[in-house]
Amino acid sequence: MTFKLSIAVGAAIATLMLAGCADNPQKESLNTGAAAPMAAAYASPETMPAAGDLDATWKADYAARDDDGFHLPAIPYQKVDPQFRRQEVSYPEGIGLEPGTVIVDTPDRFLYLIEPGGKAMRYGIGVGRSGFSWAGDAEVHDKQHWPKWFPPKEMIARKPELEPYADGMQPGLTNPLGARALYLWQNGKDTLFRLHGTPEWWTIGTAASSGCIRLMNQDIIDLFSRVPLNAKVIVKQGNEKLASR
Repeated sequence: MTFKLSIAVGAAIATLMLAGCADNPQKESLNTGAAAPMAAAYASPETMPAAGDLDATWKADYAARDDDGFHLPAIPYQKVDPQFRRQEVSYPEGIGLEPGTVIVDTPDRFLYLIEPGGKAMRYGIGVGRSGFSWAGDAEVHDKQHWPKWFPPKEMIARKPELEPYADGMQPGLTNPLGARALYLWQNGKDTLFRLHGTPEWWTIGTAASSGCIRLMNQDIIDLFSRVPLNAKVIVKQGNEKLASR
């Protein structure tokens, strides 16, 4: 594949950003090579209004950083609704749950990581479109840094431009799984749903994906560092139509 073709298809992926995140859960070695070109997805949409004042904590949370050989651009957090920025909150609903449990509140677009004492770390999320949602209890069966992404055969059939990635899309800023991915299993089987990163920060708070739960890349890195393997994940749904499994 030529570099020109790679960039063109990468740009197409950036506009889709998980038109289906069910990938083959193959373990891949960490890619520590040169950083990929900056994804167009990090560009600020003209329609996004600025929101909130500069805050030292959020400025640090969403600053640019080098991570495993890739350069993550800063997130313009002022343009993200303050409620969807990472923050510790009171969460009495989590009392009695084991710290480290993850609650995915799809109707309100929040992910809570349970902490002791009725508190939780809260993250803004993007959720599945109607017809691509999932609910239930699962566990974190696998965690991967800069995962490779394998578009399903059904997705390639719908979008032939993804054929070059039939054997997997290398990690990078345009990869739909972002900087980290947590793989959810239920009753010993892969649910094919993930908690993963995305450079499309403006989709946080919306229903834009095909069922998987997306977080800003800086947030999924933080969550990844806090959630242990085998942690319980509870996914709550609202009135969205659930995907048949």
